[in-house]
Amino acid sequence: MGSEISRKTLKEEALELHRACCGKVALAPKVPVDTPHDLSLAYTPGVAEPCRRIHQDPDLVYEYTSKGNLVAVISDGSAVLGLGNIGPLAGLPVMEGKSILFKRFGGVDSFPIMLATQEVPEMVAAIEAIAPGLGGINLEDISAPRCFQVEEELIRRLDIPVFHDDQHGTAVVVYAALINALKVVGKELARCRIVINGAGAAGIATTRLLLAAGAADIILCDRNGAIYSGRPAGMNPYKEDIAAHTNPEGVKGDLAVALRGADVFIGVSGPDVLTPEMVRSMAAQPIVFAMANPDPEIRPELAQEAGVAVMATGRSDYPNQVNNVLGFPGIFRGALDVRARVINEQMKMAAALAIAGLISPEELSPGYIIPQPFDPRVPLEVALAVARAAVDSGVARREVQVDRIRRHLGLAPLE
Repeated sequence: MGSEISRKTLKEEALELHRACCGKVALAPKVPVDTPHDLSLAYTPGVAEPCRRIHQDPDLVYEYTSKGNLVAVISDGSAVLGLGNIGPLAGLPVMEGKSILFKRFGGVDSFPIMLATQEVPEMVAAIEAIAPGLGGINLEDISAPRCFQVEEELIRRLDIPVFHDDQHGTAVVVYAALINALKVVGKELARCRIVINGAGAAGIATTRLLLAAGAADIILCDRNGAIYSGRPAGMNPYKEDIAAHTNPEGVKGDLAVALRGADVFIGVSGPDVLTPEMVRSMAAQPIVFAMANPDPEIRPELAQEAGVAVMATGRSDYPNQVNNVLGFPGIFRGALDVRARVINEQMKMAAALAIAGLISPEELSPGYIIPQPFDPRVPLEVALAVARAAVDSGVARREVQVDRIRRHLGLAPLE
């Protein structure tokens, strides 16, 4: 009863916040417009001069406009949080929330754009058409497999970072947490069997990143059970591609079968699909990341009773919250400040290693494998790691300047 009252109160408080403020984002000018001279500088006739310069040299758009620090959070509302396909109007509060996280944790100016279509060609055309005014694009809450198609086509067409956070942000933070969880139990990624439940955007992207990091034995499961090459039911081109690189023993069957002897469970699926019996069937010192929100794949209390060694969820009221806010603000900060053309695998890996590296060996424990979302060290370390990886991998258009990144994050310059 108590938890229901608390939940109801939180809902009421959230409604009041959104109603009182009429949403969560607003635009604010960077320059004064208080005198005729101010107006002449910011608008006509003075604005004509930067326009002429940009026309002569398009790269100057980064010097004379906000483009280099401006990201759009774009969604069609087809896969919103745990709410599903609720459409662009109902999805707007989430995208506003994402925008304020960009600003609060990354110093990135951002605003939401909701699309009144769920057709891939129309979505791509609309986003491509508005891209000239943007420094980056964060795709959000677009259902699979369309999210893969939209992102792939936009990356092919545009020369600014396009990043689907449900995919890559989740993968980065999961990998960061897993690095430290494996240290706690004394296991190596390459020698572990990992079962990932949920073959949507987050599950497929996490599988890809862990494979790139050196994982050799991953079984990806969906509603039809373990995915394997040649499975007849519930497949699509993206699952077919994953099947060719995972499940090396060709395990067939449901989640319970896949989990027998597994070292790691990663859930990006739904509530209560993992039972204590399944946890007990795993290898010694099992790691469980139950990240479905608001209700995880298994309650941490049940998992602890079943013998889990390291437990993480997506919730803030339990230890080890695997939260995308640890990733995407710093990732975009680093990418924007070196004018990266894309956010590639090297940059994602660098972000994960930076997050994991913030937990010292002395601090590391089963209840502390990943920094908390409000850890002030995270944005800077992630941004610097991503920016350097962009330069090293050849996708940056300018060198890393630490003081620029610090300034955008509201930090004092180095001495």
